[in-house]
Amino acid sequence: MTDAQKTAADTSLRTTGGAPPDDGGSSATGAPSPEASPEPIPLLEPREGIPPVIADEASLATMIAAFAAGSGPVAVDAERASGYRYGQRAYLVQLRREGAGTALIDPVACPDLSALGAELSGVEWVLHAATQDLPCLREIGMVPTQLFDTELAGRLAGFPRVGLGAMVESVLGFVLEKGHSAVDWSTRPLPEPWLRYAALDVELLVDLRDALEKELDRQGKLEWARQEFDAIAAAPPAEPRKDPWRRTSGMHKVRRRRQLAVVRELWQTRDRIAQRRDVSPGKVLSDAAIVEAALSLPANVHALAGLNGFGHRTGRRQLEQWQAAVDRAKALSDAQLPQPGQPVTGPPPPRAWADKDPAAAARLSAARAAVSALAERLSMPQENLIAPDTVRRVCWEPPKSVDATSVEAALAGYGARAWQVEQVTPVLVAALSAKGA
Repeated sequence: MTDAQKTAADTSLRTTGGAPPDDGGSSATGAPSPEASPEPIPLLEPREGIPPVIADEASLATMIAAFAAGSGPVAVDAERASGYRYGQRAYLVQLRREGAGTALIDPVACPDLSALGAELSGVEWVLHAATQDLPCLREIGMVPTQLFDTELAGRLAGFPRVGLGAMVESVLGFVLEKGHSAVDWSTRPLPEPWLRYAALDVELLVDLRDALEKELDRQGKLEWARQEFDAIAAAPPAEPRKDPWRRTSGMHKVRRRRQLAVVRELWQTRDRIAQRRDVSPGKVLSDAAIVEAALSLPANVHALAGLNGFGHRTGRRQLEQWQAAVDRAKALSDAQLPQPGQPVTGPPPPRAWADKDPAAAARLSAARAAVSALAERLSMPQENLIAPDTVRRVCWEPPKSVDATSVEAALAGYGARAWQVEQVTPVLVAALSAKGA
């Protein structure tokens, strides 16, 4: 009996009757059907109750042994303190495996989980939106060798809502309480309601995986999903973003290079302070305040204090450090000022294609329409069928001889998986060969 079936049978864990659907509520063809299903069951408590938080090496060793002796896939989740702390480190790790139950680990008290990661090597990890959690898990020594991403599986299967709560409800028939998703997980001790929420997040994750695997298999997409999961597991850590200050919200208002320099100096100053204090940069100084100062180029602290975001709650010493950043930018020579745009490594923005290369613009229009139609037939988002950037690159610089072989090679060269190449090549060949394209 699965966790979902056990939970459905236990009336103490729910407030209304009914059992989760066996087939995920799917129709005979295409994507899952929206047909009526039993009233969803509120999931109130983890099956074995809220486990104690593991915060010492002895407890961690016992837990590792239990999970190593368990069977089947392991459900994994992590909670961060986005918006509260600097960076994206994990402040709680949740796991569940058949035969081992649920474990909650405090990675602040136990910052090295590489022994756990090693014991789970070769075991399939089940995560929801894996690319969000893998970076912080990697930091503490947990790197999967194989995985199943339930959010990505839902996208490929054509579910319209793929958040964990929505998926558990539509596929398994249970309602997860999601009220604590955005709390400050760096809080110690963690309140019991937060721990209950965290444990429930992995309670039915393996059941969701099993149901989605059946649905993908029914739709003929299971091999596609496996290729996507393998690509995520094999992907190296992301390279540090070049010029991250350029992502400051409201940057589109900043036109002059001197103003850009002010954004850069303020952003870098804020980042150093936030890192030192271990707080979210937005709590140190808002993006809106940075842009306001860049546009105004205040001459002194008094002028800076009159700007939005630098009001009466900003102390004199703080104002002086922000004004010093502005003054540094104003003192730069022209040669030291940042350029207005980042270097373009690929095609220009599509809005410029009609002027730069009308034929390429026609190819892109035809290709987009063809890919959109194919994605609709396959009941999945276009971006999961093929990366929009890949389509743009192929249309901007198509193969000299447009045929299936050359387009396949181009798609593979841009990192498309084998299933994507197989599905997209025919429609791209037609689009690139169409009259007027």
